[in-house]
Amino acid sequence: MFENRHKRRSKKSGLPPGSYVFLGEKRQEQIEISLMRYDVSNFEFRMLETIEETFQYKDNKNVTWINIYGLHDTALLKKIETAFGIHPLVLEDVLNTTQRPKIEIFHDYVFSVLKMISFNKENEQISTEQISLILKNNHILCFQERKGDIFHALRERIKNATGRIRKSRADYLAYAIMDVIVDNYFLVLEELAEHIEMLDEEVADDPDPETAQKINGLKHALLMLRKNTWPLREVIHQLVRDENPQFHQETMPFLRDLYDHVLQVIDTTETCREMTNGLMDMYMSMMSNRMNEVMKVLTIIATIFIPLSFLAGVYGMNFDTSISPFNMPELSFKFGYIMFWLFSLAIGAGLLLYFKKKKWL
Repeated sequence: MFENRHKRRSKKSGLPPGSYVFLGEKRQEQIEISLMRYDVSNFEFRMLETIEETFQYKDNKNVTWINIYGLHDTALLKKIETAFGIHPLVLEDVLNTTQRPKIEIFHDYVFSVLKMISFNKENEQISTEQISLILKNNHILCFQERKGDIFHALRERIKNATGRIRKSRADYLAYAIMDVIVDNYFLVLEELAEHIEMLDEEVADDPDPETAQKINGLKHALLMLRKNTWPLREVIHQLVRDENPQFHQETMPFLRDLYDHVLQVIDTTETCREMTNGLMDMYMSMMSNRMNEVMKVLTIIATIFIPLSFLAGVYGMNFDTSISPFNMPELSFKFGYIMFWLFSLAIGAGLLLYFKKKKWL
């Protein structure tokens, strides 16, 4: 992943600032454009064939949400630059899907980059999709890498005139989009927390090398989540702190509430990371204890066989008593073999009892 990212970055090497070069992965073959327009009493939603169809709504007083799915058509972005008066460097950032969350406030519009995340339970990885928003007067331009997102419930609220959204301006819609993205972080964190609980039980019951791989995968997922949530705090904080003509005072309480939610996401992410680090420590401790048990058993077996090996060595010298004057009288006993085994078994049993008394077994 790291190597592919830098290969994509190399496409821009030597080009002037503001050059339109798509640096992401082509996730959708054909660009799709949707338009949603509404006010208190009217609602319209339709799919568009070309970006030129949106130009007739530039000076419209209704809130207009234009969604562009797919970012590889750079010619389309050039048309947007000309029609809506967007700076080339902004659209250059839209094409760079490796951007960290950020916000830029211009005199007549606000540009922000956010990350929509999802957790794949099968491969235990977090996938991200860049969402670029441009708020300009009554318009929201939303750029996504592919069709399919988490805004279905928001669109239904707008369609059914639920809550205050149809009575509010475009800045409230921008807040609502950010709020949905942040709320989705909580859902991902819930899934990660469940995964941590399952791993905790697995580590406590019967850990194996595959368990360590799962823990490392979880640590990577939480690192990706942390990487995308920490900059988001500054994005929302800048909207709350700095005055700009695009966000009105009526929306500020909602942005402050959203800032609190982002802080909660960050705190929960840090808690999950600590728990995951604790899981790895617990796993290493369990594996070390298991190894200690194995070594203890092997040591006890070796200790028991030390005196038995000594006896076997002594009586395995095979002195011929008919030749040597210093004979071994036990070799001539009728029941010497049986006595040897009884004595050996007695030594082994005695050592086992001694180890048990010392609680080494």
